Amino acid sequence: MTQADFLNSAPEAPRLPEGLDITGPARFINRELSWLAFNWRVLEEAENPNVPLLERVRFLSISGNNLDEFYTVRVAGLRSLMRSGLGGPSADGLTPAEQLERIDANARALMQRQQAAWLSLQAELRGAGIEVVRRDELSGADVERLEKIFLETVFPILTPLAVDPAHPFPFIANRGFAMALQLRRISDDAPLDALLPVPPQVPRFHRLKGGRGKAIRFLPLEVLLEIFLDRLFPGYRVSGSCLFRVLRDSDLEVEEEAEDLVREFETALKRRRRGEVIRLTITHSDNPDIQNLVTDELHVARDEVIPVAGLIGIADLSELVVKDDPDLLWPPFKPRMPERVQDYEGDIFAAIRQKDMLLHHPYETFDIVVRFLQQAARDPNVLAIKQTLYRTSRDSPIVAALCEAAEDGKSVTALVELKARFDEAANIRQSRQLERAGAQVVYGFIDWKTHAKVSTVVRREGDELVTYSHFGTGNYHPGTANIYTDLSLFTCDPALGRDATRLFNYITGYAEPQGLENLSLSPLSLKRTLLEGLKAEAAHAQAGRPAHVWVKVNSVIDAEIIDALYTASQAGVRIDMIVRGICGVRPGVAGLSETIRVKSVVGRFLEHSRIVCFGNGHGLPSAHAKVYISSADWMGRNLNRRVETLVRIDNPTVHSQIVDQIMAANLADVAQSWVLGPDAEWARATAPEGARPFSCHRFFMENPSMSGRGRAGAGDAPRLTHSSD
Repeated sequence: MTQADFLNSAPEAPRLPEGLDITGPARFINRELSWLAFNWRVLEEAENPNVPLLERVRFLSISGNNLDEFYTVRVAGLRSLMRSGLGGPSADGLTPAEQLERIDANARALMQRQQAAWLSLQAELRGAGIEVVRRDELSGADVERLEKIFLETVFPILTPLAVDPAHPFPFIANRGFAMALQLRRISDDAPLDALLPVPPQVPRFHRLKGGRGKAIRFLPLEVLLEIFLDRLFPGYRVSGSCLFRVLRDSDLEVEEEAEDLVREFETALKRRRRGEVIRLTITHSDNPDIQNLVTDELHVARDEVIPVAGLIGIADLSELVVKDDPDLLWPPFKPRMPERVQDYEGDIFAAIRQKDMLLHHPYETFDIVVRFLQQAARDPNVLAIKQTLYRTSRDSPIVAALCEAAEDGKSVTALVELKARFDEAANIRQSRQLERAGAQVVYGFIDWKTHAKVSTVVRREGDELVTYSHFGTGNYHPGTANIYTDLSLFTCDPALGRDATRLFNYITGYAEPQGLENLSLSPLSLKRTLLEGLKAEAAHAQAGRPAHVWVKVNSVIDAEIIDALYTASQAGVRIDMIVRGICGVRPGVAGLSETIRVKSVVGRFLEHSRIVCFGNGHGLPSAHAKVYISSADWMGRNLNRRVETLVRIDNPTVHSQIVDQIMAANLADVAQSWVLGPDAEWARATAPEGARPFSCHRFFMENPSMSGRGRAGAGDAPRLTHSSD
């Protein structure tokens, strides 16, 4: 039985995997293979019978989308290193070529498993009244209706293309989907190679009307195109065809000394659309010539071609997640409004003045973050607003509030990070919008991303200026805040206000902050604070005092941090870690990491908050622990090449909320947990027969958090119980 309740159990006996040299690079787990292991865990949720059926389809789609992004960024980077001959071994000792070989084998197995999962889900969907129909399942009435739909909504935006010396093979964009065809002219049997690129604006699955009873029926786009190919190529018959999908290198290279960052990124985005092909997925064709045409014209190496016997573009399955039958989806959940904000009739500044408030999203509504800025924009006593923007929504209410404040004459400074991968274009648009409104827009450092999530509002109250600050672990994005678990700290603590102001001065004026009081920053001091915390715990252990560390991050891969964890473990420090995704730590290895445990929580919500707790000579949980929340994962890029925050929590209620509620519940989770072994393999947690496994997500949905309780008090909040199914 895999023991996942880290809160109430001791570490298992350590092991030494056969052949593992704990003094060599194999003491680290490879980053890329660890990421693939995370995506296997996502995929297994698509196979989990305890998850509602359409949510399983969503998990399958997410696993496909994740893998696409992995190829376009990580695999693309490794291939560039290998081809340039410049890439040395990674921390775990593997060269780029060795990593690519292992990635390829692992990813191909993953894609095969995705297809098997889709076959199984299709059968279950049919049983639940949702059908993805084949061509031979369409009635004459169906085809008549489809003809009208095709001619009115699809035909006008398709561009069938001949491929011959006068018509060269066209450019297929990243994630581009197309049909390759070998045709014969009916009149004289003359051959014609052709291509039918499918614009991304065309839905992959068309919902059919009519049919048997209340069945929900979807027709794949490729079937619709096959039915009406004669409308696109009149006078020809098909002698061979295949579908294919292209992934291209999407990593951006930006000139370090770019004079105008905005212009540089607009140019780089155009380059991305024409990046080198990294992966080609292609269906079988009875005529191999058509497949050879595609691979040759796209200049794809054979090891970059992945034949697919099934559905191309697993990510597109998200289109099948419809709301017709609520029983096939997660039960509805409405984020809570913090009682303390209600006590003050929605006045967020008054609620913060009472004491610090920590909101746990999505269990508590992200709308409070939006309203904080909206209220600031409309408050005549507010003089200035400063805001970082890394990722946000297309029609961002936060950007709208900042524009409103600027137009009202308030001093508004917005740090817009142009290097937020895949959101660069949206951020450029929003920076233009802010500038037109009169906000001061800055773009941070050329060499470093500004990944910190900070907002300050300066308000005149009597004869004083009071700074209200917001520190977050996640992005200012109302959409993702509904599914990402993150923390929002609201405070008017003067020390944190001064620290936040120093941070903004650093970003806007390159003035390295002096005298930070409660804040550590990357790349200046954050890593040092973590290393000093681990060193202090080791000293407590060596002195015979309780020594315990709790960690919750998305990724931990920095070699210096991992070695510090190993050193602390060897000194006797007990270290319990919740790592959602990439983990380079080998836990429970005899002589190396005997007191380290690692688990991953994968479920309804995407774990995203970053927390670290040091027992401080008192063990954990303890009111004397040193507790921090952060925007940074424990990766080299976050600790050395980004502007990140690590915020020390001093408020007793917020401190207790993090230790006794948030961390305790995550550590106690069994229902959604996977445990990492010394051999780098993940094992799904199991509960004793007949026992109801504890779910941290369900606990948080059913129990209010402590610091937002208001007059109701916080006494009943930390109970680690939830309702039964």
